[in-house]
Amino acid sequence: MVIEHVAMYVKDLEKARDFFVRFLDGRSNDGYHNEKTGFKSYFISFEDGARLEIMNKPGISDDKGHPDHFGYAHIAFSVGTKERVDELTEEIRSAGYEVKSGPRTTGDGYYESCIVAIEGNQIELTV
Repeated sequence: MVIEHVAMYVKDLEKARDFFVRFLDGRSNDGYHNEKTGFKSYFISFEDGARLEIMNKPGISDDKGHPDHFGYAHIAFSVGTKERVDELTEEIRSAGYEVKSGPRTTGDGYYESCIVAIEGNQIELTV
């Protein structure tokens, strides 16, 4: 299994993007904006293949106890196929974990599910 990306919510999306590009040699995509929800994100790619998703949306909290708070959001694991995302999501659900969303195809083209796993931390399963 491969860690596909790590995600974090930030207050100033453009400033965060500029930081990772300017100082850490990241390469940014053109970004994504969901007009309906107000969600915006950039994927920053690094030379070794690591990726960081920086995100912002209305309603994000400063309270670290809130599930949608500024800072770390989730770790995404690539499991290889849509079928494996489906199977593993159901296996995890059957084990008593909360499936927050999915499996689904997101507006920016990812097939994923999001699990509330260890101590409330979110794990995303993707192709």
